[in-house]
Amino acid sequence: MTDKKHANFKKYIMWFWAIFGGGILCIVLVFLFAGWGLFGEMPSFEELENPESNLATEVLSADGKTLGKYYKENRTPVKYEDLPQHLVQALIATEDERFYSHSGIDAKGTFRAVVFLGTKGGASTITQQLAKLLFSDVSNKSKFERGVQKIKEWVIAVRLEEQYTKEEIITMYLNKFDFLYQAVGIRSAARIYFSKEPQELTVEESAVLVAMLKNPISHNPLREDFKDNSISRRNTVFSQMAKNDFITEKEKDSLQQLELVTEYSPEQHDDGLATYFREHVRDFLKDWINEEDNLKADGSKYNIYSDGLKVYTTIDYRMQEYAETAVDRHLEKLQKEFNRQNKNNKTSPFRSVNKKEIKRIINRGIKNSPRYKEMIKKDFSEEKILASFDKEREMKVFSWEGSIDTTMTPRDSIRYYKSFLNAGMMSMRPQTGAVKAWVGGINYKYFKYEHVKQARRQVGSTFKPFVYATAIDQLHLSPCLEMPNTKYTIPKGRHGVTKDWTPRNAGNEYGGIKTLKQALAESINTITARMIDRTGPENVISLLDKLGIDTRAIDPVAAIALGSADISVYEMVSAYSTFANKGVYIEPFLVERIEDKNGTILYQHRPQTRDVLNEESAYVTVNLLEGVTRFGSGRRLRTNSEYAKNSLSYKRAVTGYPYAFKNAIAGKTGTTQNQSDGWFIGMVPDLATGVWVGGEDRSVRFPTITYGQGATMALPIWGMYMKSLYGDEDIIVSDDEFEKPDHLSIKIDCDDDGQSDEFQIDF
Repeated sequence: MTDKKHANFKKYIMWFWAIFGGGILCIVLVFLFAGWGLFGEMPSFEELENPESNLATEVLSADGKTLGKYYKENRTPVKYEDLPQHLVQALIATEDERFYSHSGIDAKGTFRAVVFLGTKGGASTITQQLAKLLFSDVSNKSKFERGVQKIKEWVIAVRLEEQYTKEEIITMYLNKFDFLYQAVGIRSAARIYFSKEPQELTVEESAVLVAMLKNPISHNPLREDFKDNSISRRNTVFSQMAKNDFITEKEKDSLQQLELVTEYSPEQHDDGLATYFREHVRDFLKDWINEEDNLKADGSKYNIYSDGLKVYTTIDYRMQEYAETAVDRHLEKLQKEFNRQNKNNKTSPFRSVNKKEIKRIINRGIKNSPRYKEMIKKDFSEEKILASFDKEREMKVFSWEGSIDTTMTPRDSIRYYKSFLNAGMMSMRPQTGAVKAWVGGINYKYFKYEHVKQARRQVGSTFKPFVYATAIDQLHLSPCLEMPNTKYTIPKGRHGVTKDWTPRNAGNEYGGIKTLKQALAESINTITARMIDRTGPENVISLLDKLGIDTRAIDPVAAIALGSADISVYEMVSAYSTFANKGVYIEPFLVERIEDKNGTILYQHRPQTRDVLNEESAYVTVNLLEGVTRFGSGRRLRTNSEYAKNSLSYKRAVTGYPYAFKNAIAGKTGTTQNQSDGWFIGMVPDLATGVWVGGEDRSVRFPTITYGQGATMALPIWGMYMKSLYGDEDIIVSDDEFEKPDHLSIKIDCDDDGQSDEFQIDF
């Protein structure tokens, strides 16, 4: 009996070890089969070495700040040394306490999870979570398939541990995780949730982000319905940090009492600083990647949405902020006055147009709208498309007080948006061509049309310096030269004139003698007509071409002297910059260099320059333009707030803008026919800035010159912008005189008011 029991016991032992060994063998075979790819394709060594990630292209300012990104996933990787230590500690304490002691799989945690069926915590290590993020897809899979997927994750985790250091695994995991709200990776999360770089995060902010790793939806601090979850999980992170001796119990108790505070800063394409500029840079990159010289080593093109390029631009972050603030402050005030003057306008916001013309404007707006273009792509009939524009629907619309939720038809919304005044502004260094500020409109989300380079508008009297510069260069004229301010006629057949042309002065003011400096300062049309009659419009257009202005649509007729040509802000600023740069034209540029994700330089800007005027002619032109701000239409830049007491337009439209500049400023205002466009181009020795203000359609305008002139519409933006620059000690902008040539043969020293005893000449 004893022998029989002994034999049975021995048999049971053998069966136990057979089953145990078979189980171990099965487990080994399962892992081997998974590693061999029998359960589905596994990542290769090369894929483990370079795991595929969509990296955002980052657009950086000249002072190293992020302006925006182009991306499929808003991910910008950071290095381990850029992570604050408390963030790493919070991650390890909460997600994987034995991270530094295991090799990808936590045996103790796995055993605990199996025994307690996951009720006392899971077994997934940080490395396994990384494997899942990088190579797994568990969507729409059965339980068996998810089980197989889990085994594959274990295998991948072990391989990752063999391939990477612990620090690299932590960095890859935090760079890969999607925190929602376009925040892919820890850098985007820190910027979007807290408006900070990762290294600037506090302990409590790091804990909030680590808390989201469990579930970024149900523990999201931006969702009011899940905020309690976020706080609870954050406090769990503090408890885990204390348990692992990363913080003290006292610190834990103190941190758990803190309110959860975020500073949401979305990084969508329509949000943030320099939105119009970023779109222009995007166009630049699209052209750049298509050039044969810029292909990758394998012959493929760079992808600006996933290759992690870094684009270093010329924009100064602070100057851009000041420019956008100046535009917003002035346009908000100006719009209120514009709306007030349109209350009794039956065709508001349009003027001097009939119902047929208004219908044409609205229909043109419909065909340019995103809704129309999208419906055309989907093959809707013209009848259905137009019918959709007459159905009321809920929508958000722009206002200076913030977005408004309203109900209106898309057709009415187009007319609503036509009622807004818009602006274009560009600022550049004349000596380098570097563009420092670019404001293409008042709000990119609602007004996509760009007003720096895309839009071309009549330039009015800002054109006149080109006529004067041509005369000075060709005829060696002095700013002190006197001319009669009388009516002047260019006869039919001369300079493209189809009938006798006798331009009028503003206000029909004539009489007396004016120096050239006075004539330009006061924008006297008759004297400008005399000038172009002598030089010829062809020579003026030739100068424009050398100054970088597209002249293909500018006819060689005498009337261009008064600013009938359509020119962009971009072209006007670069042309004026030539005068400040001693007659040397330098092409404006936006991108300094482009680097790949590894820091290799792919593109470096090379300046494009050419001689246009001799130094003397350029300086004399600048001297003429200084007269505009001394005793002409730009003289309000020299005044203080006392001026507001005596100026109705200043009171209503630009209240609170005391400039009182004492330094050298060369500039010119411009106002077009019927007050459709207001301009000011202003320069100091090392900065040229141009501003245009007007409606999207030329019939959207002020009824009188009081508000419709460049000195009221555009000049205040320049003044506020420059006032901010001079008030910032960290921004270097010259307040010196323009440099005079060593040998100046042309007389420029007139009386204080621009007058001279020099002989007069009649052209």
